[in-house]
Amino acid sequence: MTERTSNPTAAMLVIGDEILSGRTRDSNMNHLARELTLRGIDLREARVISDDHDAIVAAVRELLATHDHLFTSGGIGPTHDDITAEAVAAAMETPIDVRDDARAILAAHYEARGVELNAARLRMARIPDGATLIDNPVSAAPGFSLRNVHVMAGVPRIFEAMLAGLLPTIPGGRPVLSQSLRVERGEGDVAEPLSELARAHPTLAIGSYPFTENGVSGTNVVIRGSDGAEIEAALVQLSGWLEA
Repeated sequence: MTERTSNPTAAMLVIGDEILSGRTRDSNMNHLARELTLRGIDLREARVISDDHDAIVAAVRELLATHDHLFTSGGIGPTHDDITAEAVAAAMETPIDVRDDARAILAAHYEARGVELNAARLRMARIPDGATLIDNPVSAAPGFSLRNVHVMAGVPRIFEAMLAGLLPTIPGGRPVLSQSLRVERGEGDVAEPLSELARAHPTLAIGSYPFTENGVSGTNVVIRGSDGAEIEAALVQLSGWLEA
């Protein structure tokens, strides 16, 4: 069962052939999900797609139609296959070009290191018209927010640093709380009590996850919601049913 709240909703688009080929393991989705939960923004969907312009355009348009925010990771570097910025601009029908403020950030960064700001590195200063820059305290090249689309790097430590600066600027809702109960019974044994609990508490999300540890099998029951008192009441109710 999925909890329905009045919180803002979000989707994530992970972009990169290296993710789909298995060469790189994605951790940004997990990090974003945890941070949005704390912010009271409900992550409803996540997709992984290739470095393909038309695929990115189509995914951006589709996800924007059903979510309040879209977060992307990957594809904003200096190489030929870093096409996320251009694809997002195309999806939102917005012109894109090298922008002076982004150029200045890169110029200062590379000058301090004695490195040339060549044409490839300058590609990272291509920003859609009207977008707000997302600070990159790790490697300088900025991401951007274009209305409700937030475009960030794929390297996890850069993505995490960008997100830390971005999230305080986005209105959230009520943080989602969770508690768990370890039950040394199989899912089939607890299915009916969990169904009754879900009917009694329709605003809570109730999940069951089987485990086997040291020869003991059972089910971890996780209850999520924005009302801590109701979660506690549901746990007490479930414990009573299971002990009866």
